[in-house]
Amino acid sequence: MLKDKNILVGVTGGIAAFKTATIIRLLVREGADVKVIMTEHAKEFITPLSLATLSKNPVLTEFYNPENGEWHSHVDLGLWAHLFLIAPATANTIAKMANGIADNLLLTTYLSARCPVFVAPSMDMDMLNHPATVINIETLKAFGNTVLEPSSGELASGLTGKGRMAEPEDIVARVKSYFQKKKSYKPLKGKHILVNAGPTREPIDPVRFISNYSSGKMGIALADAAAGYGAEVELVLGPVNILPKNRAVKVIDVTTAESMASECISRFPFCDIAILSAAVADYAPSQTTERKIKVKGKEIILKLRPTTDIARAIGKLKKKTQFTAGFALETDNEIKNATGKLKQKNFDIIILNSLKDHGAGFEHDTNKITIIDKNNNIDKFELKSKEEAARDILDKIVSMIKKG
Repeated sequence: MLKDKNILVGVTGGIAAFKTATIIRLLVREGADVKVIMTEHAKEFITPLSLATLSKNPVLTEFYNPENGEWHSHVDLGLWAHLFLIAPATANTIAKMANGIADNLLLTTYLSARCPVFVAPSMDMDMLNHPATVINIETLKAFGNTVLEPSSGELASGLTGKGRMAEPEDIVARVKSYFQKKKSYKPLKGKHILVNAGPTREPIDPVRFISNYSSGKMGIALADAAAGYGAEVELVLGPVNILPKNRAVKVIDVTTAESMASECISRFPFCDIAILSAAVADYAPSQTTERKIKVKGKEIILKLRPTTDIARAIGKLKKKTQFTAGFALETDNEIKNATGKLKQKNFDIIILNSLKDHGAGFEHDTNKITIIDKNNNIDKFELKSKEEAARDILDKIVSMIKKG
């Protein structure tokens, strides 16, 4: 079932760490290639030698081997893994994950991992029910992580209640189920999808440019999800600091609005679906100087010219067999303005973001979207991770394509 799957197992300092040995044994039995990262406290509950023997790989605990200087790259580990399972996950580690703290190899690997992350909490019932832990777990879910709910029973403290790490067999079953669903559910197989994402940069001089706050996270999440749904995906990506997790996504790097327009318009005739999520500059400097503009203490008048409207250009090229989706970021009259853009750009659906919604829009890991389709149907969604929002958008596209 798990043949050719690379599974990274993170072990933190909880009493349930002894159960991780069984998890590793079961994963290896299913054909997975398993590597293990342990925190220092985890070594107090189970030895690295035990887990190295079961995983058939050296166990990593430090950033480098002090004896020979061998570097254990958290980036390489994150790229290697198809799934990162943290079991047990203590309240301390969950809190650090939720707040971006990276003070050990396990946490730095978590922050750089591009693969799905499964978290199996293990702690006393009062710690689990503490408002801080509840918020931290909800935050991890909002990030797109899968939390494997702890079970109830006798706890190490002597109390009886919820807090026991899920049983090894149940955890491995969830891992297998994830890969099985991923393998079997391919509603966009055979479809060629074009996505654009991120900001553009319009140069003023060699060191200055006009841009915006777009992180590209929503568009990258859409590209990842589309590839997961079986599509062939091309991602025209502006200057950002992140990349798709799915290795099947073909990335075309661009910088300016015109370079993004050129790539998108030239590729559009060969795609079935186009999702335009990029925050493309509407205007660019009329002239760009070859040398840095010197500060002279005087006002500078910067003349701007309109850039190519990618959505409008694609809307004119669109065939009846093609499907297009766009985004609208609004502050006032959201539905009215988004609906107007839907019709003007010949979109099939438009995804509305409101800057009034906390946690939505630029730079956030979460998004709160409203989808409006060409038949005037309006679907509103709660605040979710951008990965979950991407799947909502794709599910809407799939349903409309099926209906014709």
